[in-house]
Amino acid sequence: MNNKRVTSVWIEKLEPHEVFVFGSNLAGMHGGGAAALALKWGAVMGQGIGLHGQTYAIPTMQGGVETIKPYVDEFISFARNHHELKFLVTEIGCGIAGFRAEQIAPLFKTVIEHDIENIYLPASFYKALSK
Repeated sequence: MNNKRVTSVWIEKLEPHEVFVFGSNLAGMHGGGAAALALKWGAVMGQGIGLHGQTYAIPTMQGGVETIKPYVDEFISFARNHHELKFLVTEIGCGIAGFRAEQIAPLFKTVIEHDIENIYLPASFYKALSK
């Protein structure tokens, strides 16, 4: 694991080129957890998907892990096309949505396999992927 590409456990500030990636719901009701924190950096109430300000919302509350995968794939594609930005992925889906890192981490396997340098993952995701 490359420690330079691990998201901080608690993100308190962002540099101008950094993006806070958080789990949301499709309705964009950012009422708790990382979603509520994301409001500080430009997340928009009513917008539950994609880039807003210095945040990127990935819906995690609409069903099982299989319903999250298309949104993670879309995020990874977006990040690959925006090398100028550094994406700090939180433990999406592992709070209010109720998933475990072992369930969500495989959705980000491509990040490691293709060495996508501008996506930083939580240590718990790296741990789950190294098993």
